[in-house]
Amino acid sequence: MTGAIHRSIPVGLIVRRTPGVTRWAAWAWRAVGVVPGAGPADWAELRREGDAVEYHAATRPLTIWAAETEAYRVTLADHPPSVWAVLRQTDRTDGIPFDVHVITASPFEAQDYADSGEELVEKIAMPPGLVAWVREFTDAHHQEDPFVKRRRNKQRTDGAEDGRGDPRIRQAADVYRSPGSARKVRTP
Repeated sequence: MTGAIHRSIPVGLIVRRTPGVTRWAAWAWRAVGVVPGAGPADWAELRREGDAVEYHAATRPLTIWAAETEAYRVTLADHPPSVWAVLRQTDRTDGIPFDVHVITASPFEAQDYADSGEELVEKIAMPPGLVAWVREFTDAHHQEDPFVKRRRNKQRTDGAEDGRGDPRIRQAADVYRSPGSARKVRTP
């Protein structure tokens, strides 16, 4: 997208690890916050309360595009406005199961990642400063698409009736038969 209008800010992702509640999962991992303007990190421990640990997992750029302002308007209308973190499983040997792939403010992009089923997509509430940053950009660059009424073409499609339910075709039962079939149905 060369020449496209966009803006980026580094955003740190906070992930909380708590003990699992089943015997099949030793740990439960959940994205719990974002830090706009954060410096680089690689799973730096921030806080520990008993078995629960919070990590600054990574810092990724949150990039917003002028062409995607409709998606950001949906985000800003949500209560609370949110960003989404996309986490991918990793094969690290240090016990960290995820890599932070992307952080996005677009619910449509997050849905695309969630539909694949291969990534973990976490919704995280935006801090007020980040909400203001996204809102200012969206208000400055959003353009409403004009409504265009769809027109019908003049072609008639009701002239030929082939197939199921056509009273002119003799058939033994009410079954679908492809139009123009060479096979004839005999009736007693």
